[in-house]
Formats: sequence, C-alpha cells, structure tokens
Amino acid sequence: MPGLADAVRAAADAAADVDRDARFPHEAVNALKQAKLLSCGLPPELGGQGYRIGELAVVARSLGAACSAAGMVFAMHQTQALVLAKYARSGPAAGLAKTIAANESLIASATTEITTGGDIGSSTCAVVTDGDAVVLDKNAPVISYAEFADYIGATARRHPDAANNDQVLLLCPSADTRLERTSTWDTMGFRGTCSPGYLLSARTSPANLVPADYASILATTMLPASHTLWASVWLGIADAAYAKARTTVRQAARKAPDKTVPQASLLADLTVTHQSFESMVLHEVGRYQALVESEAAEATISFMVAMNNLKIAASTAVIEVVTEALKIVGLNGYREDHALSMGRLLRDAFGPQLMVSNERIRLNNANLVLAYRG
Repeated sequence: MPGLADAVRAAADAAADVDRDARFPHEAVNALKQAKLLSCGLPPELGGQGYRIGELAVVARSLGAACSAAGMVFAMHQTQALVLAKYARSGPAAGLAKTIAANESLIASATTEITTGGDIGSSTCAVVTDGDAVVLDKNAPVISYAEFADYIGATARRHPDAANNDQVLLLCPSADTRLERTSTWDTMGFRGTCSPGYLLSARTSPANLVPADYASILATTMLPASHTLWASVWLGIADAAYAKARTTVRQAARKAPDKTVPQASLLADLTVTHQSFESMVLHEVGRYQALVESEAAEATISFMVAMNNLKIAASTAVIEVVTEALKIVGLNGYREDHALSMGRLLRDAFGPQLMVSNERIRLNNANLVLAYRG
C-alpha cells in the first residue's frame, strides 16, 4: 500500500502531542491525502483505488497502533466514503463522489441528534426544500472533527412531514455549512477526534442528497463499515499494547538467559487473548467484504446482529488486552515519562464501549432477534 508507512509514521510521531492537546491529527491526515488513502475505498470509476474492505481494515489497524485518533478519523471517513461507493454510481451523486475523490476530501458524520438520545435510526430535524436548494438545521450532540472536514454527512427526515424513521443522508459541504459549538471536548481518551456538539446549519444543492433510503444505507454500509473499521482500529490499539508487553518480556529474558522469566507465562496467556481478538475481527471483516462483493441490495438480520456483536466484543477485548499488557509492563507502563508508557493506550481502550453505547446495541440486537426467522 503506497504511502501507508509514511502515514503511520506521521501518526506515531504526533500521537503524544495530539493526545496531550486534544488536537486534530493534521500530520496523519495530510499524509493520508498525499498517499490518496482518503479516496482509496472508492471504485476507480469514481476516482478511487477500489480498495477492498480487508485492505481498508489493514490501514485502520496500522493507524490505530500508531495513534488511535488518526485511526478513528480514517475509519469514520471511510464509512461515509463507502456509502458513496455503493450508492453514488450514477447521476449527480456520482459527480459528487468524483469531486470528493479528486480533492481527497475528508468526510465527517452527523448521525446523532440531541432529541433522539443516540438513536441513529430516527431524526426530528428534516431537510427542507427552499427554491433550488435544500436547507437543514440539526442539533448534534457530537460530530467528530467537524471543523476540519470538507463535508459532513448528516441524517435527517426526508421532509418536514416524514416519519421520524424516514431518513435521508445529506452531504453538507463546508462552504455551505455553518457550525456553532454547543459543548467542549476534554475527554479521557480519543482526544484527537475533536468531537464536541454543534448546531449545524446547511444550505446546499439537492445533488448532495445520497439517492437511497437511510435505513438501507445504515444496514448495508454504515453499520458494518463503522463496526468493522472501528474494531480494526481497536485491534491496532491492542497490537501496540501487546508489542510493549513483548518488549518488556524480551528485555527481562536477556537479563536472565538461563531461566524463564515470570512475565513469560503472562505473555503466553496474553498472546491467546490477542490472537482471539485478531481472529474475530478478521472473520467479521471478511463477512462484510463478502456482502459488499455480493452486491446484495439489503443486509440480512443475522448479518446485522453479527456486526453489532463485533462492536460489543471488540470494545471489550481491547480493554482486556491493554490491561493485561499493563500488568506485564509494570511500573514503566504506569509512568507517563517512559518509552513503554501505557497511559494513552489505556485511556483510549475504554472509549469504544461508550461510543454508541454497548447497552444501546444490545437493545437493538434484542429487537432484531425477535424478528429473526433464520
């Protein structure tokens, strides 16, 4: 993957600064643009490189190991880009996708609303037609890297009289969008994702509406893309923690070449946990890739349950790997001034179970299982 090593190096070099100052990972994103890795998930006919889901997951994992904020920005952007890859093959939407690819534009996402309690399948705001433009006002409790994005994919009701679950996705160009901050972003982890709340006001062309029902977009693309690529980033965090644990054990073994050091058995146990985590993520990435390549119009209930389960399991596994690695690294991992410091990895590891809360996902699974006739 040309340019990936440079992007990973840029992400790693700035990771501590990004975390400390809770700032956007400019260096990593600029390197991704230079390598054309923002457009890489779009098909060649739309100006991209046609990367498969497995290849996107490799990039997300590599970035996650270097800087979780950079990894999450890449994953969230690609989730929106994959929507265009599936639903913007013709008409005005194809023109939009080609422009985004040509400019290596960064896409953010505004799918939550202050009035819906995190239920992304429901909106109270609506797209309003005003002459030859469409207008949207949305109160979003969180929009990651909104102020640094070229477009924001915002969900809303199709029109003011539509039901709350009759939604569309509107790509709001930064030039057509006003953002007013409603909160701050001073968090324990994922600090560089820069995700405060905003009042979003956009007036833009109706050509920026994705030509599909959002319910289909969510089931076939946004849900599986976000969960597989997020999980890949979290696996990258686990990779970084495992590497620090392995370094610790090897250093101890060099000092005592004639005996097995106590930490070695702990590393052996951690290897099992880490490999299980890896196998789970790779399996579900393959499941999503198979769906994409089948060109299925809709996702099955069992598929959606599997993707939800991946999110729940991966967000738990990353905590287990990082905390067990910290036990192996010991006091050096607890220090913030040591090369083996685990502070940032530990703080970031607790974010995944909170972003789209696991309890909400379990509730969604319960409703899906009730409808399942498999």
